[in-house]
Amino acid sequence: MEATAAAMGVFNYDQAFGRNIGLVNRDEQRKLKQTCVAVPGLGGVGGAHIHALARLGIGAFKLADPDTFDVVNFNRQFGATMDTVGRSKTAVSAESILAINPEAKIMQYPDGISPQNIDAFLAGVDVVIDGIEFFRMKTRRMLYAACRERGIPVVNAGPIGYGAAVLVFMPDGPSFEEHFGLTDDMTHAEQLLALALGLAPRLKSDIDPASINMEGEKGPALASACFLCAAVAATEVLKLVCNRGQCTSVPSGLYYDPYRGRMYPLKRRPFLTKSFAGRILRWLAFRQVPAFKVMHLRELAARK
Repeated sequence: MEATAAAMGVFNYDQAFGRNIGLVNRDEQRKLKQTCVAVPGLGGVGGAHIHALARLGIGAFKLADPDTFDVVNFNRQFGATMDTVGRSKTAVSAESILAINPEAKIMQYPDGISPQNIDAFLAGVDVVIDGIEFFRMKTRRMLYAACRERGIPVVNAGPIGYGAAVLVFMPDGPSFEEHFGLTDDMTHAEQLLALALGLAPRLKSDIDPASINMEGEKGPALASACFLCAAVAATEVLKLVCNRGQCTSVPSGLYYDPYRGRMYPLKRRPFLTKSFAGRILRWLAFRQVPAFKVMHLRELAARK
């Protein structure tokens, strides 16, 4: 019997990802090998994204995250183990990719992304997958604007409750701000609420509002939802790179709910518009999630 390359201690890309063939063809697999994906944020979703992408055979990565792993990450973050506590998420993530594909080209940004390094971070990138923490709205808006300027599509796959919301922002489609109705005069709490409403298929979420800590920037998340996000995000990347099928691009989106065995369409909500429906939606959302309202009122008081 012919020995595999791995058995002889030699990595072979074609053998490593040969079982992809049949769902992608060999030309498409070569495209994936030549593709560079940037993943800012390597926590719950970002850590799962890189594993799915590495096993898809993506050949190059830009990784960014200023954080280190901690025990509190164990319930949902792929790279969090007792062996990695205190270690850089970018370094651990890079090691994980190279353990799957030693030929992968990886550039690390252990200080995260910023206006100072965004040009370098996006240089040569084909697709971006948003793994940024939910509460980091300023960084997220900066990223989407920079990608739009450079013609780079962004895949947003976020864990909401038990499921995953997926939206793909194409350079020639509605912008991140347009889709979520964001403006600079909104409070941080209003922007976060607009994002949450745009990703949730129903106003009433499965998440217990009492579990949301706005000041500590913490909220509940399950590993199953993060892994589901990685599955749908990797599939969107495959479609983008191989020019296959129709991407889940805004103004439409999808929410996959394995708990109920359903799939919901995501549409732009009239949050904070001058319409009557927009005002009602805002009032109901603040009422159901008091933490957003408390932060909003504090921000308004601080502006005076």
